[in-house]
Amino acid sequence: MMQDVISEFSDYLIKTRNYSVHTAAAYTADLADFLDFINRFNGADVAVGDLSHVDTIAFRSWLADRQKRELSFKSTARALSSVRGFYKYLARYHGIKNDAIGLISSPRVPKKLSKAINPSDVADMAGAIHDIDADEPWIAARDWALVTLLFGCGLRISEALSLTNRDIAGAPESLRIIGKGAKERIVPVLPAVYSAIKKYTDLRPFGNAPDDELFRSVRGLPMSARMAEKVIEKVRAFLQLPDYVTPHALRHTFATALLSDGADLRSLQELLGHSSLSTTQLYTRVNMSEIMDIYEHCHPRACEN
Repeated sequence: MMQDVISEFSDYLIKTRNYSVHTAAAYTADLADFLDFINRFNGADVAVGDLSHVDTIAFRSWLADRQKRELSFKSTARALSSVRGFYKYLARYHGIKNDAIGLISSPRVPKKLSKAINPSDVADMAGAIHDIDADEPWIAARDWALVTLLFGCGLRISEALSLTNRDIAGAPESLRIIGKGAKERIVPVLPAVYSAIKKYTDLRPFGNAPDDELFRSVRGLPMSARMAEKVIEKVRAFLQLPDYVTPHALRHTFATALLSDGADLRSLQELLGHSSLSTTQLYTRVNMSEIMDIYEHCHPRACEN
């Protein structure tokens, strides 16, 4: 019976809520973890109807158990969201209600930013890409164009890969980007960025129709996010750079550089496409951390206390 209801819930997520199969599978995996704990907590397998009686002690014990297993806060927050969604489904379609789940707070997920890349390392990427793809000049040009877009315009990898030839036609001085939540923004295009893109499109052997995606794979298909990640991984290995050098770190480096040069938070928020200023404000913490590090190591008063 329990498994039947979980299967119904999975179908509901896919067919009614339009969730992907992957997301529905993640929800059911979270439910399996929760139900396995509740069965052990109660000392017997619970039936669907018993779920209305799970109290705050049991819910909090499950969260504590996940912490004991050293599962991440982010993973546990998602698992709790999955369980909440399941209870809403039970209340709507099976008449099984549980008020205790509403009293449980989600674990606070620490917000982290990847480290900024040293500008000299970004510059070295050009030579590394040329050496790595010396036998395929168009691929080398493609990879450098991608790096310059991420670093020079602060785009998310998904935003860069969604660009079409029409978007960059006529040497535009700005790009219209549709970001997360269909939020639109205008991003300036530096001459060096367009120059890199132009070199790539001149060498590219296919994908030249106006509505074709700008970045193409070796086989001529639209480039995927994983392909883009592999590009940076190859460069990182070639230059022996730290693990934090990723496509997103290039966007982060763009933001940190602008903030260091005096950009105000509102302008930076617009350029990055953040829906909330609080997200952009994370960059000020990074800068303050750097300032304090300099103070502690260099300021003569730092060692007086």
